[in-house]
Amino acid sequence: MRRTVYNTDHEAFRTTIRDFIATEVVPVYDEWREAGAVPREFYKKLGDLGVFGIEVPEEYGGAGEGGGFKFHAVITEECARAGVSFGGSSVHTALCLPYLLKYATEEQKRRWLPPFVSGDMMTAIAMTEPGTGSDLAGMKTTAKLSEDGTHYVLNGAKTFITGGVQADRVLVCARTAPPAPGDRRAGISILAVDTTSEGYAVGRKLEKLGLKTSDTAELSFTDVKVPVGDLLGEEGKAFGYLGQNLPQERLGIAVAAYAQAAAAVTFAKEYVQDRTVFGTSVASFQNTKFVLADCKADVDAMEAVVDRALDAHEAGELSAADAASAKLFTTERAAVVIDKCLQLHGGYGYMMEYPIARLYADTRVSRIYGGTSEVMRSIIAKSMGL
Repeated sequence: MRRTVYNTDHEAFRTTIRDFIATEVVPVYDEWREAGAVPREFYKKLGDLGVFGIEVPEEYGGAGEGGGFKFHAVITEECARAGVSFGGSSVHTALCLPYLLKYATEEQKRRWLPPFVSGDMMTAIAMTEPGTGSDLAGMKTTAKLSEDGTHYVLNGAKTFITGGVQADRVLVCARTAPPAPGDRRAGISILAVDTTSEGYAVGRKLEKLGLKTSDTAELSFTDVKVPVGDLLGEEGKAFGYLGQNLPQERLGIAVAAYAQAAAAVTFAKEYVQDRTVFGTSVASFQNTKFVLADCKADVDAMEAVVDRALDAHEAGELSAADAASAKLFTTERAAVVIDKCLQLHGGYGYMMEYPIARLYADTRVSRIYGGTSEVMRSIIAKSMGL
């Protein structure tokens, strides 16, 4: 069926991204996977291409595109199609940028957005802490205002920070005040921390099951001095800020799950058409046809859910429950589809040189990060009055 979620500008951008991936990413992607990160200079190339400035207003060096999230969805689809990744760049644009655009002061925007757009300043966001997981209100990292009121003193640790190794500035969530009586969520703030600050340290680069080109790190803060001018938004209001951006984050994960499932079907179809068993093409067996037909039907359903959610998001109508539903459905079904497609590859599907194996590993985390499937079910059930 013809998709209507994208316009001619999106499709022209798709062609540009597809060509860019073919020339700049595919030939060196195996090297990136072995290194466990994309080269830092690659982000400058994305900046030159305009990827980081799509939604940034023109006065700060961006393109000022309204509804820019659909362009990022195109990137996600094209990366999945080619079996590659742009590393931590999605965190830079999809997770960090909304906070900068909405909560930064004019002075902060003029200071941060131009290097954000060019790729000279890469960003990450640090919420999760060892032992807290999804319980953000239970965070222990603190930021105490100095006696002279000029800076905060940051202490604590974060983990599972995507892009944390290469980031130049990290949006760190920390307690600037103890929880209020009856409200554990109060007292949390966001500080945009310069990673060259004394006392800021990158710990282990974590070895993950998948997403090998996305650097993920542990961070620690020991008496890090953060100027009050680097407080993002109002002090103590961060928990509410985080909740407002979660629908877009979860939509991004849903788009990725759909795109990866669609790519898996393509990879499996191509493989079974080329592979012969007992003197005949694997594609000729009825079981192969039925499995791929089921997978195609699932992908069609995922596409419909994602497209409807993308339109709702662009219209400002995507609710937390809508995003949770889209994420739950697409990530759970993608796991089934990709597993079936891997099975059709036989033993070769278990080899990391094949993109289906990388998809299998990469997709597993989609049911965990951005809120687990169990959390999504709780959100949906609550919206139903249950």
